[in-house]
Amino acid sequence: MGCFVKALFFSVSVLSLAATAVMAQTSPLPESAPPTPPIEAPRDVPYTAGTLKVAVDATDLDRKIWNVTTTMPVSKAGDFVFLYPQWVPGGHSPRNDLDKLAGLVVTANGKRIPWTRDVVSVHAFHVDVPAGVTELQISYQFLTAVEGKVGRIEVTPEMLNLQWLQVTMYPAGYYTRQIPIEASVKLPEGWKFATALETAKTEGQVTTFKPTNVEILVDSPMMAGKYFKSVELDPTGPAPVRLNLIADSPENLEAKPEYIQIHKDLVQQAYKLYGSHHYDHYDFLVAMSDKLGGIGLEHHRSSENRVAPKYFNEWDKNFVGRDLLSHEYTHSWNGKFRRAADLWTPNLNVPMRDSMMWVYEGQTQYWGNVLAARSGLLTKQQAMDSLAATAAVYDNRRGRDWRPVQDTTNDPIIANRKPLSWLSWQRSEDYYSEGLLVWLDADTLIREKTGGKKSLDDFAKAFFGVDNGSYSEKTYTFDDVVGALNGVYAYDWATFLKTRIQEVQEKAPLDGFERGGYKVVYTDTPTEFMKSAETKAKNTPLSYSLGLTVGSDGVLTDVQWGGPAFKAGLTQGLTVVAVNGEQFDGDKLKAAVKAAAKPDGQLVELLIKDGGRYRMVKIDYRGGLRYPRLERIAGTPDRLGDILTPRK
Repeated sequence: MGCFVKALFFSVSVLSLAATAVMAQTSPLPESAPPTPPIEAPRDVPYTAGTLKVAVDATDLDRKIWNVTTTMPVSKAGDFVFLYPQWVPGGHSPRNDLDKLAGLVVTANGKRIPWTRDVVSVHAFHVDVPAGVTELQISYQFLTAVEGKVGRIEVTPEMLNLQWLQVTMYPAGYYTRQIPIEASVKLPEGWKFATALETAKTEGQVTTFKPTNVEILVDSPMMAGKYFKSVELDPTGPAPVRLNLIADSPENLEAKPEYIQIHKDLVQQAYKLYGSHHYDHYDFLVAMSDKLGGIGLEHHRSSENRVAPKYFNEWDKNFVGRDLLSHEYTHSWNGKFRRAADLWTPNLNVPMRDSMMWVYEGQTQYWGNVLAARSGLLTKQQAMDSLAATAAVYDNRRGRDWRPVQDTTNDPIIANRKPLSWLSWQRSEDYYSEGLLVWLDADTLIREKTGGKKSLDDFAKAFFGVDNGSYSEKTYTFDDVVGALNGVYAYDWATFLKTRIQEVQEKAPLDGFERGGYKVVYTDTPTEFMKSAETKAKNTPLSYSLGLTVGSDGVLTDVQWGGPAFKAGLTQGLTVVAVNGEQFDGDKLKAAVKAAAKPDGQLVELLIKDGGRYRMVKIDYRGGLRYPRLERIAGTPDRLGDILTPRK
């Protein structure tokens, strides 16, 4: 089924590219911009002109500039097109940093050759190859962000995160897996690195990697730094798994044995869940930093992860978000090995389709939380509190009134992960966490119907555990997912999924909690998880009471659509100057909410700064503070507790 869909999708992609090329030739253009020749559609045949070579000099730490040279063999004269990747695997959108590519110069036999950017596909470049030329030298700079407002910080004085996707060019007309390439990098003196690529040799500051293909290269990023440590997590297992740590300072590399053991347990719990591995080795690339830009990105044989600088040294404080590693690790099975058929593409410039993200990311979000608890990255209580927080978001998200989860799978392309003014109404990539709730619903349903004999664990092993050891892609469709679920327990899974994913639902899918033995309640005291999240975010979250979240500087960072603050005319971006006549701080705001709940209490009154204007706003709310948590339902099976329990 997967191969047939892949072939069908390729045919559609080729027709789409052909149509685009025809449009490029037939659309009226100014005389100053003659139409460029058509771009050849990708073919599944070897690139026989030779092996590409890409060399990156990443030593300019002061200016954060990477100097890149690509040697591209060619086999014939005339129009030749090379591509800069457009679509970001794992980012689910066409957002590779073309704007940061500069200084592009093409030469052959020592002579400069003019290049022309394609008038339709701006990631494509045309050159007229002279007769007798057998290779092109393509040089350029990748200008990494020098400050946060320009983009994600990828270079600091202590570390860097090199994504080959951002520095690689490749010839049009071929599947990326059919294009051989050899990569090398020059790092600052004394720095060490980790990557899924295999080293061929290191001479001084330059490391050359064994030849591979473009598909594997761009899926094998590097993290490097001054302070580096690598830990074997499964030295006697079926394939090496390494925890590679790069830190802002050397003391942060030290970890208690019990914390390392938790990461070892993550590997074992994943094996128990999936019953397989889909890599010949796996490398966690972990930046322990508050200087490098945040990232959590999956790859087949590695993952990029940024955690708190004192990830180990403040273990008890840094548990919010600690399911990052278990989430990205799960993607080796779900998303990289098993991949939706309409997401698979022959190269990185053919559009991807995100329609099955509620499996790709939604079920990964679920297993990321579950494996975090089973391994000890989170305690069982922390995992439950995290689930309660997720439930509350969708229990209160008004955007569910008009927009189904399925449509949010388009958000990476629609919104390109830009900030939104009204998140609770617009929705943004809710296939992640509302998808989690749907899969919890499915898991507890299977457990209930089979008397605990079967569970979603059985689906994971049957669906992701096939072809043990293989790390080529195996595609799937909606019908494949339904079929695998029916293989575990016969049920109308098509309707179950379509109702929750494709249709607008007034209520959030919270049935999984009650079947799991718990209900979502709201109390006036936050869980330890919520307290930690508040401290980490440096804000005061009152989403389920006043309907707003305010930063430590008094700026409103979110206002719930339809909530009390919304009805009072507030929006994000405004500044709270004072609360009931006193200078703002978060604790005073909470105290005011509690006081307003008393019979003779004063409504919360805020002095709001809106640009150069000030106004007083009273919020009509007397319900007190409300924070979500899970409450045990007496006399019911603790299925949720069992889900989060380590497997023996």
